[in-house]
Amino acid sequence: MKSHMELFEVVLNEMSTRCCTSTTNDLKTVISRYEHEGMSFLTISLPSFAKDFEKSLDKGVVDSTSFVSFSKKGRLPRFLSGFSSLVFSLEDGTLLPNPSIDAIHAVRQICLLFSKVALPCSDARTKAAFDAFVKCEQDIRISDASLTQDMTSEFGRMALVLFGDVFARMDKDIYDGNVIPKHGPGSTADRIFGNQKYNQNVWTERLEGIFPHGEFLYSSWRQFLDAPETVILEPGEEIPVRVISVPKTLKTPRIIGIEPTCMQYTQQGITRLFVEHKDRDDILSHMLGIRDQIPNQEMAMDGSLYGNLATLDLSEASDRVSNQHVRLLVSRFPWLATAIDATRSRKADVPGHGVIRLAKFASMGSALCFPMEAAVFLTVIFMGIQKDRSVPLTRAAIKGYVGKVRVYGDDIIVPVEHVESVVASLEAFGFLVNSGKSFWTGKFRESCGKEYYDGHDVSVVRCRQLLPAHRTAATQVISAVSFRNQMYFSGNWTVAAWLDSYLRRIIPFPTVEPESPALGRHSFLGHETQRECPVLQRPLVRAFTARPILPIDRLDGPGALLKFFLTKEPQEQDGSLSFLLGGAEADHLERAGRPQAVNIKLGWVSAL
Repeated sequence: MKSHMELFEVVLNEMSTRCCTSTTNDLKTVISRYEHEGMSFLTISLPSFAKDFEKSLDKGVVDSTSFVSFSKKGRLPRFLSGFSSLVFSLEDGTLLPNPSIDAIHAVRQICLLFSKVALPCSDARTKAAFDAFVKCEQDIRISDASLTQDMTSEFGRMALVLFGDVFARMDKDIYDGNVIPKHGPGSTADRIFGNQKYNQNVWTERLEGIFPHGEFLYSSWRQFLDAPETVILEPGEEIPVRVISVPKTLKTPRIIGIEPTCMQYTQQGITRLFVEHKDRDDILSHMLGIRDQIPNQEMAMDGSLYGNLATLDLSEASDRVSNQHVRLLVSRFPWLATAIDATRSRKADVPGHGVIRLAKFASMGSALCFPMEAAVFLTVIFMGIQKDRSVPLTRAAIKGYVGKVRVYGDDIIVPVEHVESVVASLEAFGFLVNSGKSFWTGKFRESCGKEYYDGHDVSVVRCRQLLPAHRTAATQVISAVSFRNQMYFSGNWTVAAWLDSYLRRIIPFPTVEPESPALGRHSFLGHETQRECPVLQRPLVRAFTARPILPIDRLDGPGALLKFFLTKEPQEQDGSLSFLLGGAEADHLERAGRPQAVNIKLGWVSAL
């Protein structure tokens, strides 16, 4: 870990130079605590310091509940006091009239440098995360039982106002059979991978009632008649979601659910319909994000500058959306409601707890989790706004909130004037507003990975992987190159220069353009040329490139034909409709699935 402490020292020194302050004692504190706490000081303790710093910005004062694990001098912590004294008063801890933007950015960059580094958690922390998953199920049942008739009735009415047109079109598409399913590249609960998903022969009785397997598993009725008999599982025989942990931070892992193949396949079809019709809606296209985070980020910047918009973050967001919430959401659309219910897994296999029945709608891993949670949140948000206004909201009134309300997953933006009512509404439906990451009283805002103070971007660059010790650590090499280039473009040029020196000891590291496939250094000064391509007369450099290795997975026969029909995309050409394979590689019938590994290969590569 010596290289990471060296990197931390370089970052600390660059921030101190930028803010004209001394960090000698700060470095001694870091070294001392790192010797006693190890990597957890960089990945847990320092991010907690940053969280307290951000909440102090929001409150306008450093109070006694902040920075409890650090010694203090008066109200301010001794650690990084050279920076914090440029933001808060040394006498009473109140926010200065004109706090230093550079100091705000510096504290966050120093403390959050390793906050997202991918490291495995301890067994105890992983077990605690699974326990929390199960406890969340109990909380959902309690919350569902507490919903009154008035709350559920109003929820249904608001959902109809917001989503009535979209759900009506989806309902008709499902009735007409206009659902195009899709396989993803990831794992499934029944451990069917890659191209073999197109040969699946397991279906469920619940799916059969709305999505007949003869229409969804085969490209023609002739192939259906010639195929082996499909296994139709009754509800009690269905494969449960496989709950696993994946690395997130050293503090806690991310808990996700891996869906059975047939469920994921049909969930993708419904999600496709939702996105298609949502994007055509004159209100929802602006208020509900599925693929584009930039509007949230721009609204967060405006909120920090003008103080009119609040940014809210929810804890355990997807895990606290109950099945009852979604049933209420689509209750007036019978075909859609049936389809969503049929594609929802009812059981989950949780390590240490066995198979449990789920009260939540779905965990991360379900293709419907993200769009349905966003729809539920938006409905509850407008219930809160409506309560504040004391009049029923019409669609015309809701349209007036375009540019003021937006939901992207659990990243929520609402007007400050309604924030307390919205928070109360969210909590009444069982959601937990994360007070540590929700802001509305000061000038700090955070949404979708970007942070702002008073209209200034104070976002930081995070080290996502441990620095590589050798070029064989391909994933770490790729991450380190990306990290270096982000540091360069964020103006941290001393850090970028240190990383240049570090990486040159591991790989050739030429200067290339950002569009180049080479693993090289980016620069405002252009690119270098080591030789010229004799055919295309373009500059070449000798560098490594990333080569993801897809598993060999040959597909032919009926399964290959089904994949063709499912991946073709209509494209207008000279007035006639032709079909192209949508994003499929030339060898997609030979290799498929998520990469088993990522290698880097040395060769002559375009610098452009």
